Amino acid sequence: MFKSISKILLTGFITLLPVVLTIYLLYWLAVSSEQVMGGALRWVLPQATYFPGLGMVAGLLVVFIVGLMMKAILVRQLFAFGEKLLYRLPLIKTVYRAMRDLFDFFTPKQEGLGQVVAVTYNGIELIGFITQSEQRRLPESFRNQDKVLVYLPMSYMIGGFTVFIPREHIRPLKMTMEEAMRFALTAGITGKNED
Repeated sequence: MFKSISKILLTGFITLLPVVLTIYLLYWLAVSSEQVMGGALRWVLPQATYFPGLGMVAGLLVVFIVGLMMKAILVRQLFAFGEKLLYRLPLIKTVYRAMRDLFDFFTPKQEGLGQVVAVTYNGIELIGFITQSEQRRLPESFRNQDKVLVYLPMSYMIGGFTVFIPREHIRPLKMTMEEAMRFALTAGITGKNED
């Protein structure tokens, strides 16, 4: 009886936790943008024109405008110059570069980057993501080999292995990055969503 109750509780917990965490993240983003942008708007606007939620709307507007401005070459060049300055600051460069690389990985701009593959090793297949296939961008000691750089995520945690794999040991998979990452991180429990 207790085993059945604990199993039902665990199922309920597993069902609700992703929903609660997603709602909390959205709530935190909304409250944070309201506090930051709302405080600035209260300082600029007359008290009568400000209403709750205006800070959140202003935050979304700022994000939209920044995204729109990044389409201009001059703005991109200024942003790149600012990034070069950040890359020279001792502690900041390490954290910022790691965050930038992570977001660049999930928003690929070049062909082959982030491609989902199956890596075969001693008859075992692992799900991986090609992170670098251009020889010129690999460390010098790994160039002139017919290998690609593949990230192999570990289940249930943020972590994994980055390995150089010969091209003949990988094969492309018909999965999106989101499907493959969800499948790998949950050890296949979620399965593949069928529409």
